[in-house]
Amino acid sequence: MSRIGKQPVVIPSGVEVKLEGEKIVAKKGNLVKEVDTKGNVDVKIEDNKIVFEPKGQDRQSRAYWGTYRSLTNNMIEGLVKGFEKRLEINGVGYRAQISGKNLELQLGFSHPVIYPIPEGIEIKVEKNIIVVKGHDKQQVGQVAAEIRSFRPPEPYKGKGVKYVDEVIIRKAGKTAKK
Repeated sequence: MSRIGKQPVVIPSGVEVKLEGEKIVAKKGNLVKEVDTKGNVDVKIEDNKIVFEPKGQDRQSRAYWGTYRSLTNNMIEGLVKGFEKRLEINGVGYRAQISGKNLELQLGFSHPVIYPIPEGIEIKVEKNIIVVKGHDKQQVGQVAAEIRSFRPPEPYKGKGVKYVDEVIIRKAGKTAKK
């Protein structure tokens, strides 16, 4: 039994949720998000709660049960609060700035790295911290991972782009022979 799948998702006030065939559509203002359950999970809306049940007892249906509950919960949480990832830039001369619809990064290369900001994502730069915000958890994480991949932190001095809460395990450098 899925411990996560058993828990219903509470629909907060201001969010409108509908079932359209096999899709769960949540709407808040002009933001619309959907999750397609692909026929593996039964979904019911009962007094401001979304309840999930597997269609069968086969392995696939049980696996999707908790997954679709989590995706729906993240969709509703994203519409209400939004998601955020924070990246930190470490290194001499490393910096970031927003220019129009692009994030411009100076990461020690001979040229600046220009990253076009995708639709639905908001990026702010505060000194050496890049804040990625959005309503879609997967998209926020993907954008943050792409920015980090331009110059991942190296283990000797810790230079590069890392998540704020990430711990870089340092290596000792070379030592002279005696």
